[in-house]
Amino acid sequence: MTNATTTPSGQPLGISHKPSPTETMFTTLRADNRPAFIGYLPYGFPNPDTSLDALRTMVEHGVDAVEIGLPYSDPVMDGPVIQAASQIALNNGESITNVFKAVETVANAGGIPLIMSYWNLIYHYGVERFATDFENAGGAGLITPDLIPDEAGEWIEASDRHGLDRIFLVSPDSSDERLAIVSRNARGFVYAASRMGVTGERATISSSPEHLVERTRQAGASHVCVGIGVSTADQAATVGAYADGVIVGSALVHTLLNDDNTTARDTNEGLRNLAAKTDELAEGIRRAR
Repeated sequence: MTNATTTPSGQPLGISHKPSPTETMFTTLRADNRPAFIGYLPYGFPNPDTSLDALRTMVEHGVDAVEIGLPYSDPVMDGPVIQAASQIALNNGESITNVFKAVETVANAGGIPLIMSYWNLIYHYGVERFATDFENAGGAGLITPDLIPDEAGEWIEASDRHGLDRIFLVSPDSSDERLAIVSRNARGFVYAASRMGVTGERATISSSPEHLVERTRQAGASHVCVGIGVSTADQAATVGAYADGVIVGSALVHTLLNDDNTTARDTNEGLRNLAAKTDELAEGIRRAR
């Protein structure tokens, strides 16, 4: 009997040997001595069509890889800005099936499409089904903030079959043993959370993420990117001086929200603000080294 994980003869599918688009991106940027700019935006915010325009805008204004968020009703890592945007997306009827349009949009615009999702959404969609649909849409990798390698056996097997990156998180309180486990199982890069807690813009960035990046590299990670709290060009330049990539979320999402931080801004104004903020951050990242 054949299925999505077997060949026509019934043999299990093997490991994909296609190169990682994310690792290829880092190789290209290393030649220019520049860190990657990774921008986050939840799909479906402020509405499905505008979110596609926003993703294109980010790539056109300097984002190298886009972290497409799958809005979730019970987030554990998202701060108030991303929670508000995600709730708007959920109210618009955002679904995991439609997110592959966003993946195609980023790929067609020339960016590296990543998805950030809590594991429950992937599990209920079907791990093999998700991996197949994600690969077919041109996806590169999945960021799983609540999935650790120890419990990721099914995803590790599916991602190996489909050549998808596995991006696990580490934090300043991660032990050396935990850093080694994550580094050994990650593909693409390791996501280093700059501090404990939820996402959000911060006035300053502490020195702890630099130490975390160093420890993670010593544990065996090839590429380490830093996120949570980066919101200005100067902060992006500081982080980009030592990290392989700078991840920005809330500062970009914020441009599409009104001052009340609960409702979506006028579409044209929001896209103009997003383009300007992306330009600002891209400039900071370009001068990081």
